[in-house]
Amino acid sequence: MPFIDSKITTGLTEEQKERVKARLGKAVACLHKGETYLMVGISDGYDLWLGGKKLEKGAYVEVSLFGKASSADYERMTGEICTIFREELGIPGSGVYVTYHGLSDWGWNGSNF
Repeated sequence: MPFIDSKITTGLTEEQKERVKARLGKAVACLHKGETYLMVGISDGYDLWLGGKKLEKGAYVEVSLFGKASSADYERMTGEICTIFREELGIPGSGVYVTYHGLSDWGWNGSNF
């Protein structure tokens, strides 16, 4: 039950969004999750500041998942996310923040897991 929500400073084409979504769908395996229940949100043209300076190319990525993963798994996922954003969108890793939220309660389709 992962949800990967990205706030990105640059405007994206539909093709870029599809490629990022597809690659995140594969990367989620780092957290021992599959794409079957993965939800991805992409907000582009989003204003972000880091260190008091507006980022021309930057992203904030929030990963929520049902349960937890290990620190090593999160480390691998951060690497994958930074690679995806660099290769697909030209955003350097120094402009990407990633946070993780493990949740014990997750609702879907009228009930909770």
